[in-house]
Amino acid sequence: MEHVPPPAEELARLDRELAELDARRAQLLTRRAWLLAALRPTVPTAAPGWNPSGWGAPPGTPAQPWGQVPKRPSAPRGAQNVLLTLGGLLLTVAAIAFTLVSWGSMGIGGRSAVLAAVTLGALAAPAVLLRRGLAATAEALAALALVLTLLDVYAVHAVAAPDTDGLGFTALASAVLAALWTAYGLALGKLRLPLPAAVVLAQWPLLFWAWAVGAPAPVVGWALLATAVLDGAIALWGKGAGVRVTACVGGAVMGFSALMVGLALSLTAPGPLGAVAPGVLLLTASAAAVAGAWRAPKGFARTGGAVAGLAAVAAVGGVPAAALPAGWRVLAYLLCGLALTAVVRSRLPGHAARGVLAASGAVVAGALVWALPPLAAVLLGPVTVLSDVWAGTPDGFRSALGSTLPWSELAAAPVVLALVAGLLGAAYRWWPSVVRLAAPLAGPTTADAGPPAAPAAGAPGTDAPGAAGGAAPWPGWSGWTGRPGAGAGGRGRPSAATLRGVVGAGAVALGWGALLLAGALLDVPHALALAGETALVGVLLTLAVRGGGAERGATAMPVTALVASVAGAVSAGLLSLASEGASYAVFGALAALFAGAALRAGAGVPRAVFAVAAVVWGTVITGLAGRSLGLAPHEAAPLMLLVPALTVLLGARLRRNPVALPVELTGVLGALVAVGLAVSDAPFLALVLALCGVLAAGTAVRPERRPVAGYLAAALFVLATWVRLAASEVSFPEAYTLPVTVPALLVGAARRRRDPEASSWTAYGPGLAATLLPSLAVAWTDPDWLRPLLLGTAALVITLLGARHRLQALLLLGGTVLALVGLHELAPYVVQVAGALPRWLPPALAGLLLLVVGATYEQRLRDARRLKDALGRMR
Repeated sequence: MEHVPPPAEELARLDRELAELDARRAQLLTRRAWLLAALRPTVPTAAPGWNPSGWGAPPGTPAQPWGQVPKRPSAPRGAQNVLLTLGGLLLTVAAIAFTLVSWGSMGIGGRSAVLAAVTLGALAAPAVLLRRGLAATAEALAALALVLTLLDVYAVHAVAAPDTDGLGFTALASAVLAALWTAYGLALGKLRLPLPAAVVLAQWPLLFWAWAVGAPAPVVGWALLATAVLDGAIALWGKGAGVRVTACVGGAVMGFSALMVGLALSLTAPGPLGAVAPGVLLLTASAAAVAGAWRAPKGFARTGGAVAGLAAVAAVGGVPAAALPAGWRVLAYLLCGLALTAVVRSRLPGHAARGVLAASGAVVAGALVWALPPLAAVLLGPVTVLSDVWAGTPDGFRSALGSTLPWSELAAAPVVLALVAGLLGAAYRWWPSVVRLAAPLAGPTTADAGPPAAPAAGAPGTDAPGAAGGAAPWPGWSGWTGRPGAGAGGRGRPSAATLRGVVGAGAVALGWGALLLAGALLDVPHALALAGETALVGVLLTLAVRGGGAERGATAMPVTALVASVAGAVSAGLLSLASEGASYAVFGALAALFAGAALRAGAGVPRAVFAVAAVVWGTVITGLAGRSLGLAPHEAAPLMLLVPALTVLLGARLRRNPVALPVELTGVLGALVAVGLAVSDAPFLALVLALCGVLAAGTAVRPERRPVAGYLAAALFVLATWVRLAASEVSFPEAYTLPVTVPALLVGAARRRRDPEASSWTAYGPGLAATLLPSLAVAWTDPDWLRPLLLGTAALVITLLGARHRLQALLLLGGTVLALVGLHELAPYVVQVAGALPRWLPPALAGLLLLVVGATYEQRLRDARRLKDALGRMR
């Protein structure tokens, strides 16, 4: 007897579900405790005999009305800060207005005296206020003093040195003000504003000086970098959080600007020698970032390491890239990015080293993204063949793709993919050595987060017999639970086997893409391209079937191979549609390959995917056969039913095997395609529907498919009859349907007499539908009154019989037909009345109806439930 699923897999599944239940119970208990704690303060405190101290409140707490929160007096500090802020703003506005408006009405002496007196007073007042404990007032006056010093600088330039260069004067003034405000902030250490303001002013001297002297772009880059280094030093050794945060923001902006200047110069360098100068700038920035990352906290250390790595790649890779053609420059940067992985052997701190590795990964990812457009063109380009199937064999691979990409500029794309694939493959092959090298950079293990819970026997990820990998669809399937932290790598971290599987999956995908791109760039002959793509599909299917090894959790590699095999098969199949012989050869080979993979694979999802793909390729072959025979689409429709017929036989052979249902559903899709092809011709459509009914009836022989396939067969036969009658232009379908309906109803009555519990749909549904529905379709197009009258009368009688004998099929079929007939008869009058009504009345009535339904929603819901229950009790 075959167990579905296997016992080991079922045991692992049960263990997972039990673990999830335990986790859910712990979560609910935690939530319950929190709710109890949250409800305690809301207990009525005014109730007689209630003791606040018994609920955690201090004795003597006055009782408050239930739900009322005692008001707290507004904090005096908050009000004081608001007043001081408003006062400082008003004084600042007044000072600006005085300087800009009233300045010219005073002489030189008056101007100097006023500004000097006000500035000195604003600078001296905070010291006095701090001694008296008025810190907030001192901060407000310090802010005013900052604005006044800026106004003093403006006044000196406007009066004393109007002919000097504005940029040079600004550079000098910002340096002087930064020094003065630094000294002032250090002298009055309790003030929090002067030192951050000094840091802000320190951002501009070098930059404005470079602009003032008309320095070239490299000098501007060095000025930005020097400012960023100064900011980094302040961020590491500065006094106070405000100073360090301001320096971090300024350093990030200036450093990023310096890197962009260096990168732009490196990319536009005319040759290797021209790329040396910006390379030195970028290397210096990299060294500065490493120096900062060496002493910074872990988050900033990782960011500094990543910046250092990227800057080093741009600096070193820019020199050889300037000597290479445009299509090969990405390879220079890629090699430099891969060289960054040597950081695992360096003495760089762990967090900074992880940042450098992240930079290496970013460079590799950027190179792969650059190679994606040509790979997408190779995979999706054959879609253009669908517009002209069997037009003739093209000259080469590229001509079949129909792409306008500049292939000469993408020559390095397959090399990039192959290089990364080779490195990933080597890492997969020598994975223990990779883990040993990366061990110093590994994060904290599970022991840092507390002792792990003991896994249940046979749970996924254990070595107990219940978790044997051989019982899973692929080797290692049970080692991965799909939840973060389920692997052996620690809480919230994938296991080593999972990481190895991801590395192997990357190697498979990139190697496959490299081979495809190489064929397109070499423009191999069309036949060779087809043979190569088909062979690659076979290799990928082999990897998918074997499962990539026996390690638990290594499922990424076979999954990737499976997806790539399907994508490659679609691409090869589309490419083969250029010629007739190639189409049969490729699709036949694909069907054989996927069928063989389905036979070799273990039970589970992969085997079902292989079998479904084989059925799809077989269906395509039957469609190609119809085109070869010169058949019209509707004439080829019966031929398309060959594969669905085979799926019916295969389903009967597989019985309850998990692959049976996907295969049969794929056959159903093929049958739907055949029906769609026959829609344009009614006689052929009737034939196809009848053949589909035969297939459904053959499926209904099996007990497990009978509930669905039996009804489907009956519906298809009835529908085929209607279509055949419509194709023959029969105006009185009752002459053909009534001879079927009467015996069917008699057989149904005999069935109900032997089995009173039999459903009325089984006994009377097919017989009634055989006449009622075709008559209803004809009645809607019949201008005479006799047919609707007779049909409505018959539907009324059937509805009453269904209500009297509590038969669901009679009640619903008769009521539906009666309602539709009545709607057909009333439709002209409804249209006439609707045309006579004002335009605003229908929306108003609809809104009123919605309001009434909304107001009585609960009652309407109960009525609907009672109606549903009443119908459910009927047979």
